Amino acid sequence: MPKQVCYSCQELLQAMIAFNTVNSNISGELDAELALSQFLESQANFLGFSTQRLPIKGQSFNLLVSYPVSQDAPWLLFESHLDTVSIEEMTIDPLGGQLKNNRIYGRGACDTKGSGAAMLYALKRYAEESIAPNNIAIVYTVDEEVKKTGVRTFIENHLSLLDWKPVGAIVGEPTQLKLVIAHNGVVRWRIQTQGIAAHSSSPERGLSAISMMMKVVDALESRYIPGLDASHALTGRAQCSVNVIRGGTQVNIVPASCEVQVDRRVVPGEKAQSVIPAVEDVLNELRRNDDKMNVLQTEPDIIFPPLDPTGNEAFIAFVQGKLKEMQLSCEPMGVGFGTNASSFNGTGIPAIIIGPGDIAQAHTSDEWIDLEQLRQGEAVYLNLMRSQIRLED
Repeated sequence: MPKQVCYSCQELLQAMIAFNTVNSNISGELDAELALSQFLESQANFLGFSTQRLPIKGQSFNLLVSYPVSQDAPWLLFESHLDTVSIEEMTIDPLGGQLKNNRIYGRGACDTKGSGAAMLYALKRYAEESIAPNNIAIVYTVDEEVKKTGVRTFIENHLSLLDWKPVGAIVGEPTQLKLVIAHNGVVRWRIQTQGIAAHSSSPERGLSAISMMMKVVDALESRYIPGLDASHALTGRAQCSVNVIRGGTQVNIVPASCEVQVDRRVVPGEKAQSVIPAVEDVLNELRRNDDKMNVLQTEPDIIFPPLDPTGNEAFIAFVQGKLKEMQLSCEPMGVGFGTNASSFNGTGIPAIIIGPGDIAQAHTSDEWIDLEQLRQGEAVYLNLMRSQIRLED
């Protein structure tokens, strides 16, 4: 068990890595982040901050760390997720937090326990300063890597229970401390075909669901996907691919069922909810041309919107100014991967993404974060906390 008190950001990160927080949907273990949430609660309380457990399901909770300085001061919100991807097949001790060659190794080191540690220790330093223009909150969320249950529950249920609303949200992800203001969303769902089983010695008595699905995949790849012309200057073109297929039960039976899983990347400006209806139009054409075509779409397994920077210009400019002060890159970027930031779309709370570490090290067999990046991340978060926020309309 990690030490009760961590006296530096580096120590805190190493202690956080020691908790196995592989997402419950991946590991099958319930409440994967619970022990780490409790540990961070104790650390924040030791540092003198107020904490609040925001319940999710089971025993899990989002942990809210608060530092109010004035009733009239604006609230600035920081967010970091606690769960990780699998630790299987890692080539290092995934929970060791080893320091070697100025790097800290372990699962979650950069995605995103590094951001989470840097936020808390930036807040520690902020609380020690004589002038504090902003109220600060940090929310540590659960289940980002699969269903984003934590951030969605925070926005849909928890925010309304608070007596304040943030003027902006800083979401921690490994961006090498570059400013990310846009990213793509994703819709993932299943398409199923239903045939008639028969002995393979008399296939004419059956109806192959796999053959039916071949027509579906061909229609997607020849008619639907080539027609995706939406694009965004920072995140690229809309994308779609069929990535999993399952069908049949054994080699001597004409398959009665087949299923594919589809991944559709949605760019800022597109509506994620429009994806399924557009594909349904393609499937309807197949049905009209073949009265034996028995195909249906399921409700999406995952539907996450893109992060659209439109309307966030003032908050983006504020963050750019603080980065420029530190002689860091302030050029706004877009990325193809998704984050918790897009969940703030439509809330009136502008969100940006910035954090220490490189996405190229995330989810790898030897995940690590550079120690200098961790220190610089703490400094960036501190500079944002201590800067008076003036957002022009």
